[in-house]
Amino acid sequence: MRNKLLKILKKEALFKEKIKLSSGKISNFYIDVRRVSLSSQGIYLISQIIWDMIKKDNPTAIGGPTLGADPIVAGVCFLANQKGKNLKGFIVRKEPKKHGRQNLIEGKELSKKDRIILVDDVATTGSSLINAISVFYEYKLKVLKAIVVVDREEGAKESLEKLKCPLDHIFTKRDFLEY
Repeated sequence: MRNKLLKILKKEALFKEKIKLSSGKISNFYIDVRRVSLSSQGIYLISQIIWDMIKKDNPTAIGGPTLGADPIVAGVCFLANQKGKNLKGFIVRKEPKKHGRQNLIEGKELSKKDRIILVDDVATTGSSLINAISVFYEYKLKVLKAIVVVDREEGAKESLEKLKCPLDHIFTKRDFLEY
């Protein structure tokens, strides 16, 4: 399953060109995971792999920063339901809505008892995940760990460890680049 997903990501999501990342860094390559996570086969593979990575943790909630986490959260929640597990899904906004309930966290209500898994598509420095974790600190919620489809290995793991949140991945940049 992992090899099949890697093959699809290399074919459909890997761009070897200079590009500015959300971290502000300039890179010689870009992996646009959404090109795969927003396809039926791609989200199935990602969801199954992540489910296999988290099921032993007995999570009660899964979510992450919008937009990269959105399809992953929906896919894992759908798959969890098929496996007989009730899993709360949520998305963390970059800023609260200006209308309605002005939520920063969208989806099912979370409590201090929840066993939360954070997900995202790609991590470079980890800033999106760090922002989400800081929101959880405000609400006194505990995150078990974070999982990304691709860790670019540019500081995210170390930054999250400082917040006592282990970072796991399906792939790293080494899986995409021949040295």
